[in-house]
Amino acid sequence: MHVPSISARLWLLPPLLFLLGAPLWLQLFEPTLFISINTLCAPVAAPFWTGLSLLGNAWGVLAVTSPLLVRAPQLLWAWLCAAPFAILFARLGKGLIESPRPVAVLDHTQVRVVGELLHNVSMPSCHTLTAFAVASGLYFSLPVQGRTKHLWLFVLAAGAGLSRIAVGAHWPGDVVVGARLGLLAGMLGNRLLLARMASKHLQPTSWSLRLVAGLMGATLVALLVEPQDFDENQPLQYVLAVVVVASLAAFAKQNWTAMQARRPLPKV
Repeated sequence: MHVPSISARLWLLPPLLFLLGAPLWLQLFEPTLFISINTLCAPVAAPFWTGLSLLGNAWGVLAVTSPLLVRAPQLLWAWLCAAPFAILFARLGKGLIESPRPVAVLDHTQVRVVGELLHNVSMPSCHTLTAFAVASGLYFSLPVQGRTKHLWLFVLAAGAGLSRIAVGAHWPGDVVVGARLGLLAGMLGNRLLLARMASKHLQPTSWSLRLVAGLMGATLVALLVEPQDFDENQPLQYVLAVVVVASLAAFAKQNWTAMQARRPLPKV
């Protein structure tokens, strides 16, 4: 599958940003920085932050990107190829770093917490990692010319990261590390997996794309059965469920049309 190349200079970006963010992930400014950001975000209604946080939830991302199943399968594969690396980085980070969450350190009266009180395995922020892996996978699969107009993908990912501080779930350092690892996951997925995929996987009748459609079906169930991360997300989940249903219906129609076109013409 043809994908745009990633220049050598861009590969320096994840480690460079990681080094520049050292004061944050070393928590040199904590807890002051966390409390300041959490307090500044407090006047904004909770559903805004929980909705942004859904962009870092696997089911939420699958739902939001479900239209790509029909409209742009290569873009869908772009972030799916980043997923294995994102999962690996998240597992390693959570397994190797025993970092307490903000509410385990601070008095609850100092923090605005939305949802469940979380205490352990803070580093890295997996929601932020996921959001940046998706943004990075999508961004680097776009044509180089004109790519910069899609930097809004990283703005959304940053919003998901900020939401994790706003709901009281993560330190700023957790978010910074999650963002850097997510960026790297998207780049690795692009070069090591997406670039090696055969073009047949873009066809609606391919077994792989049908498997992804099955995953979208599981997403629909997850959205309808239980709240994702927060109770406040339930109304948004119903909206996303409609998007998933519409996408699956369009994919089914696309499959039917493709299969009809393959049928041999009846003999006269």
